Amino acid sequence: MKAVFDQNRPLSPTWLRLLVIHFLVMGIVFHFVNLNHKVYAPSEVETSLRAAGYTQQAVAQAIFQNQVIPAKDLLRFQQPKPDSTLVDTVRSLALETPQHPPLYFLLDRLWVQTLGRPIQALFGSPLTAPRLLPAWLSLLALPLMAALAWELFASSAIALLATTFLALSPFEILFAQTACPLTLLTLAVIASHYLLLRATRLSDVPKIRSRDVLKRPPFAWQHWGLYTLVVTLGLYTHPLFVLILIGHTLWIMQSAIASKSRISLHQRLNGFWLSLLVAGLLFMPWLLVWLTHVQHSFTTSQWHPSSSSLGHVATLWLLSVTTVFLDVDSGFGQPWLWVIRLCLAALIVWAFYALYQRVDRAWLFVLTSTIMPFLVLVLSDLVLNSQQSTVNPAFALCYPGVQLAIASFLATRLTPKPHYLSARPRRSINPSRFILRFTSYTWTFASRMAWRIVLLALLIASLASFMMSAASLTWWHEHQSYFNATIAHRLNAEPSPLLVSDAGDDATNLGNLISLSYRLSPNVRLLLLQDANWVTSAAFTLQTDGSTVIAFRPSQPLKQALERSRFLQPLLPEAYVWQVSAPERGV
Repeated sequence: MKAVFDQNRPLSPTWLRLLVIHFLVMGIVFHFVNLNHKVYAPSEVETSLRAAGYTQQAVAQAIFQNQVIPAKDLLRFQQPKPDSTLVDTVRSLALETPQHPPLYFLLDRLWVQTLGRPIQALFGSPLTAPRLLPAWLSLLALPLMAALAWELFASSAIALLATTFLALSPFEILFAQTACPLTLLTLAVIASHYLLLRATRLSDVPKIRSRDVLKRPPFAWQHWGLYTLVVTLGLYTHPLFVLILIGHTLWIMQSAIASKSRISLHQRLNGFWLSLLVAGLLFMPWLLVWLTHVQHSFTTSQWHPSSSSLGHVATLWLLSVTTVFLDVDSGFGQPWLWVIRLCLAALIVWAFYALYQRVDRAWLFVLTSTIMPFLVLVLSDLVLNSQQSTVNPAFALCYPGVQLAIASFLATRLTPKPHYLSARPRRSINPSRFILRFTSYTWTFASRMAWRIVLLALLIASLASFMMSAASLTWWHEHQSYFNATIAHRLNAEPSPLLVSDAGDDATNLGNLISLSYRLSPNVRLLLLQDANWVTSAAFTLQTDGSTVIAFRPSQPLKQALERSRFLQPLLPEAYVWQVSAPERGV
């Protein structure tokens, strides 16, 4: 008795397909839920500051002047600089952070200049406009993911599952509501995958000369041109996009070795190498900018030596790779969560192994485009003693491949009821209703039910994760500003609050102060110091008289100067915040 499975059929049964579509719609909706709720993180502050055409050095010189200013005054640096142009945005990045290509920052500036005021008037928050841009970009990735899955597997079931996993991914939703280039990077990665696959497939199609347009296949050179454009945009989005090109190169070289047609082989190689050459030439201007400021680039980036153990790094890998389905911001506690994460990791490994057993072109493409970027970063970590393989952009490159592998794995096991080619199995004359017969059909039915439960568990885990994230004021990706909402609540409750701070030991206070200013009431004032010794002067005593003084992330010299003249009471030690008492009489 033989069972025949049609894996190209839609996801079956109908109720399961409708349930998956329902989750897909919920994922799309939650891309826009509570856009203004979370703290505007320092990384988002820097995005708006760069897009506005300011440099951090110029802003620091303008605000750290030993003078009391309203907290809301800092928000003017989040709007486009008066009399500035797109050139100022590019110049700000080139001077201080050349490791960040300018594409997303230019898009953010144009978006805010065009729609910023109407969106703020409509939603009543300055956070909506900059966060709405990545949310819309994330939606553009969904049809591309469906097209990519269809190009790879020619299966509507796999396309639906892969698109749903992308729409429901807690990681994707989290950064779709964060003003940063990661969503644009994901869009470029998926688009480059799809265009490369389509261009190579069309290169193998024989040319047909006919006056009937419908009979002629699409031109391969058009898709190679689009691939060139997407690769250029990807390079101008994030420097780690070059790792995707390494995976594409390996796949193209393997296809060249396995190709039986010399004509299609030459068309593939010529189209691919010409695309990379043109994209490299188009990216050359910014590459020269980066090479000119390479020393400053390494100083401002986070490529610093790390002393973390292999176990700690492996833990971060496990947390990151499972965030594609589960993200509850529980840190390193909760042992039951680690069990779930280990099961998810095992499922992902199993899915890739099942993909490896396929004999078509899908398995190698997904493996090279997913695992190769990660392996390159791991090797660079071993050489440079860093942790670049644990950062968010590294996994943003890999997540689409993980979602494709899981979708293919589950769709294969969620096949509809098999159709038997042989006659029905004979039944006994007096069958007993209480005897369980373990036939091949029984095992197939039990297997399908088990994998349906697994699929439902993945969907529910993703749903619960982003619902928890949507209700939270902060999340794990805002580690620098994790307590800013609590600090702002305490300051707003004081009758006459005065926040004292300086640039800080690590020069990150500028972003944190602007982040905090979004949540502070208009009556909160800031005293931003240029010189730590200013706190011992009579002018400082006069400025702080009658106010509730709060020291926010003071540098070590400022903290020591305050301790010499006043008493510091811990207010939020975990956030490095103290309440400063008034000086004693006669002191």
